Amino acid sequence: MPDRDLNDMLRRWAGSQPAALAFVTADRNWTFAQVHEATSRIAQGLLALGVREGDRVACLTRHVIETTLLTLAACKIGAVCMPVNWRLSGDEATYILANGEARFLLTDAMFAATARRAAPDGLLALMATDACDGLPSFEAWYRAHPATDPGLQPDPDATALQLYSSGTTGLPKGVELTHRNLCTNTEETGREIGFDGPQHVMFNALPPFHIAGVGLTLLTLGRGGQSVCMAEFEPARLIDGIARHRVTHLFLVPAMILALINTAGVEQGDYSSLQSISYGASPISESVLVAATRVFGCGFMQLYGLTETTGAIVYLPPADHDPSGPKAHLMRAAGRAGRLVGLRIVDNASGRDVPEGEVGEVWIRSPQNMRGYWRNPPATEQAFPEGRDARGGWFRTGDAGTMRDGYLFIQDRIKDMIISGGENIYPAEVENALMKHPAVADGAVIGVPDERWGETVKACVVLRPGARASERDIIDFLRERIAHYKCPRSVDFCDTLPRNPSGKLLKYVLRQPYWKDRDRGVA
Repeated sequence: MPDRDLNDMLRRWAGSQPAALAFVTADRNWTFAQVHEATSRIAQGLLALGVREGDRVACLTRHVIETTLLTLAACKIGAVCMPVNWRLSGDEATYILANGEARFLLTDAMFAATARRAAPDGLLALMATDACDGLPSFEAWYRAHPATDPGLQPDPDATALQLYSSGTTGLPKGVELTHRNLCTNTEETGREIGFDGPQHVMFNALPPFHIAGVGLTLLTLGRGGQSVCMAEFEPARLIDGIARHRVTHLFLVPAMILALINTAGVEQGDYSSLQSISYGASPISESVLVAATRVFGCGFMQLYGLTETTGAIVYLPPADHDPSGPKAHLMRAAGRAGRLVGLRIVDNASGRDVPEGEVGEVWIRSPQNMRGYWRNPPATEQAFPEGRDARGGWFRTGDAGTMRDGYLFIQDRIKDMIISGGENIYPAEVENALMKHPAVADGAVIGVPDERWGETVKACVVLRPGARASERDIIDFLRERIAHYKCPRSVDFCDTLPRNPSGKLLKYVLRQPYWKDRDRGVA
């Protein structure tokens, strides 16, 4: 039977295979027993500080073991871990930490300045994962506390993790994921990708603030397997690590796969242990797939999902990756729904399901659907217009798609979201900053095709009469105000922006010239 909560999951493996390796990092290896012990010490330390059930504890870190330990420890006392994107600007991090009312904050030394500035009122402690002047050591602190498991058995529908996903309003929303959500993902995605137990090893170089990064960490732990953790994606080290650690499974975004096959010496790597490479965030190009299959010699699987669905709920298996055969058309598909997942394609105007082959909004019903948006009932109600039910309720994805012969095809993004290199970028957030430029009279942000990143951000700008600004001026202005990965890589200067009679901006008209030779309007 699947685990009912993350606490039971860890206790089960720590009891049945205490000496087995759970995590391998650059500094040390961690057995399941050691993870259980360390998280119990951290849990006791949090209790001693005054952290209580329902409180949020945050981390501003790279993919380091301490983030996983804090996540599991928080669950042991009913608190909730809240990873923060370290690529955000100081103001953005400040907003998230204040919105979540973080009571504890863990940071890497390299982000300590941002952490100090962003620390919210009511914070009980700020600690560092590594040596940092003026901040206590996280490890030294928790080792001073007893390794006594608090013994909490939480409600499976209690929040276990809070990730932030920006919205069309430009303000990030806290996505509340429950124990049931995460345990179901462990069971279902683990089954789909063939990660079956202690004999399997996952290489994870994804950031902890992404559902893919934290989700895969918990998946491998919950399946009793091993995670080889890399703080940041480094192609040469990953290539070497596959052979060294006999890695069986990888999850990468297509931009990472492209970087790997373009790395010097990739052809000489030993990939005999690899069984599967999963990818997501954008489809893989035919040329990259052919080259990667030749190099790595294993099956490829596309995963489709959202933060709000606790990651993957639709799968395109290796058998459907056939760019030169009779299934070549499936390379444009997202895949088939998982066994517990319902899919609908809905016409937003009428609220009715559309016939097969017609385009509408993708709605998902799944036990992986989020609990809701943190302290944002209107946004939660909008996401679940028919309410919740025992099977998760129907969630509006904001993606436009079609169903054909049981396969989901994504056509466009109703919410205009841009995905660049696996990062979600919401135009409204960038446009809010763009319109503060003194020379800008009107502006819009769109995604345009990019061979490396899937798509990149382009700003379309109308200047004020008599004003002057260069492409470099616009980009530099935005880089001072928002995270660099959200900033445009190019700027088009326009006389006017296309709008309908009611004044609504027609972004599809702006996008059309860049996507006209593509078979769909997004990456």
